[in-house]
Amino acid sequence: MTSRIPRDSRLRLVRPRPLAAAPRAMNQRPSRRPAPRPPEGTPAPAELARMARSGLAAAARVARWADAALGPGRDSATADGKATLSGATAERAADELGLTPAQVRADWDTARLAGLVEVHGDSARPGWRLRAWDRDDSAVLRGWVALFDAWSLAYPEPEDHEPAAVAEVVSAMPQALSFLQLSAGPVPVEQLLDLLEQRVTELRTARCEIPYGPQPETVAEPEPTDAPLAPLLDWALRALASVGALTYGDGQATLTPLGSWAVWVKLEQICVAAQSPAGNIEQGAEDMLRGCAQLRPNAARAEYRAWLAARPVGSAVTELLGAARGEDALLRGLAFEALRVVGAPAEPDVHAVLDEPTLRPYALLWLAEHDGADPEDAHEVLTREEATWLWVDTAAAVADHGEAPLLVRHLESAVQPTIPMLLDEVRAVGHPRTVQVLVALAAAHPDPALAKAVRRAAFQVHTGGS
Repeated sequence: MTSRIPRDSRLRLVRPRPLAAAPRAMNQRPSRRPAPRPPEGTPAPAELARMARSGLAAAARVARWADAALGPGRDSATADGKATLSGATAERAADELGLTPAQVRADWDTARLAGLVEVHGDSARPGWRLRAWDRDDSAVLRGWVALFDAWSLAYPEPEDHEPAAVAEVVSAMPQALSFLQLSAGPVPVEQLLDLLEQRVTELRTARCEIPYGPQPETVAEPEPTDAPLAPLLDWALRALASVGALTYGDGQATLTPLGSWAVWVKLEQICVAAQSPAGNIEQGAEDMLRGCAQLRPNAARAEYRAWLAARPVGSAVTELLGAARGEDALLRGLAFEALRVVGAPAEPDVHAVLDEPTLRPYALLWLAEHDGADPEDAHEVLTREEATWLWVDTAAAVADHGEAPLLVRHLESAVQPTIPMLLDEVRAVGHPRTVQVLVALAAAHPDPALAKAVRRAAFQVHTGGS
């Protein structure tokens, strides 16, 4: 009896799937929930990017000057190990750019906060956003949002105020910004001050602050907080105005189009976190990734953004790479998908794992895409051996979490043109899950002859035969 199933062992040559083919394959259904749209009247992304480029033009100019004048092999731009400009460098830049040293230092600090300059140890180098500044609107907007997030660092703190009081105002300002965004127009400073006082009181109540020392028997009326909070609100509004988030004057404040858009972005992130059905934002990286495994790609990326927004970037990247080092190949792929959301701040840590065989193919693809390669072409940075290792790792993710037809279709992403060549190279690459992957593939494939060849290969790997 002959099988009606074709036994041609040649693989159909197709473009290899991008990183984390397994999670994407298991999430092929299109998202039914349309992406949220910004409020009516919000400029298009290209116009927002133009505004951001205009506002950060001085910072970009100083960053480009440093790139040209202080590149590798030249004098260091910094002197204190903290990426602040040395006096001599600031004077030189001021002379060449027609600025004052104080302006140069201010623009340098802005460039650091916006990611146009990146600090690595005791040195600074041009950031990825500077390289993409003229061609990538999304990089420009991410840089501006990074500056917006750091507004409290962009303007000198008021003197003669306790750090705790300053921290309270910084914690309370998101509510004031939300109110400004919802108002969609000028808001009197007195109204913002009332709102700030209420929010600070809520923060203090949540901490159950009770004054020390003997208390009077009668409860006195709470003292008004206008005196300490008014100058702090003035500082906060001036700081936000300095980064271009709002305009401030004549006793009122108004969000700029960029500021309104950024606040809307932050509110959307909070909504995603609040609506997370599994509470992934509160989980560690591994549990968060497992919770995202069955989400559609867009929903998973939104979950990654919410999770990242709730913790410091450095510790979040460390957690994600720790999850990627585990035995679950699916989590490995998802961890690097989450690192794509992190972007440039993750680059040094991703570079650092290139020497780890388990993570090297993922890291190479991440770095290639980060440097501007098309995701469909990023696989070209892999050697044949690395591509085969990644194929096995992705197959392991499909075998553990997917369905048999997906594993069969995964054959199409192999770089080898025939089944015998694939099996030979899979056996040679030495992936720890090779036997399990081949056994699962043999059980899933409908062609008996091909399944027999795959089972034989699995047996040979298992026994160490040839």
